[in-house]
Amino acid sequence: MHKILSLWAIPRSTSTAFEWMMRQRGDFLCRHEPFGEVWYFGEDRRTHRENTVIPIPGLNYRNVWESLKADAVEQPVFIKEFPHYVLHMADDDFLDRFTHTFLIRDPAKMLPSMWDKWPDFLLAETGYEEQHELFDRICQRNGASPPAIDSDDLLADPAGIVRHYCEAVGLRFIEEALVWDAGERGEVGWYDKGSWHENLKSSTGLKPQKRTYVSIDHNDHLKTCYAACRPHYDALYEHRLQPPTHEPVERNTNTS
Repeated sequence: MHKILSLWAIPRSTSTAFEWMMRQRGDFLCRHEPFGEVWYFGEDRRTHRENTVIPIPGLNYRNVWESLKADAVEQPVFIKEFPHYVLHMADDDFLDRFTHTFLIRDPAKMLPSMWDKWPDFLLAETGYEEQHELFDRICQRNGASPPAIDSDDLLADPAGIVRHYCEAVGLRFIEEALVWDAGERGEVGWYDKGSWHENLKSSTGLKPQKRTYVSIDHNDHLKTCYAACRPHYDALYEHRLQPPTHEPVERNTNTS
């Protein structure tokens, strides 16, 4: 059985674009947030928001997990997933099945992006605390930090960061996977895709794109979430991957 290569991300962190790059490689079966649909709509869902939707029959954590393991018997598997969807089931056996990697993003940029798409998002849906907890657990188990990418670094130097990532996890670097044609992205969503992946549909590679979002001090909800999320981001930022030639990206140090 192959170990599953996991990118443990937070929402609005360029994670789906990274997943799309992994799909361009052609050497992985890529599964998009396989536990996310269970978290919101499964028979044993764990969402914190009020949910009046009838659970999807047969959709549960056990079935999804068994499906993933079966896939990994046949071929290499990559998943992009959010730790808050799986932390409750992350025992030693679960963790041993993965090669763990992480993708982080400054909450001063992530939270306004999330608010733009989903203004009633809950703090529990940002995933920063759970990402930090999982990262620390992997550090303790392995005696070393797992590979962690910062979204700003990735977009500033896609080839350099992805090359370094590939070296860290033992993959061949495929430069051609960094670019693609614009188009539909039906493979990367189990939810309403109407607005979440519009940016990805028009993108042609890993590159910065201009966005017009409100500032982090636009409202109390954003400010409260920022104060809660920032320490978790800072803790992982200190361990991020940086190729030798990479120039540091200026960070937003606003703590208001």
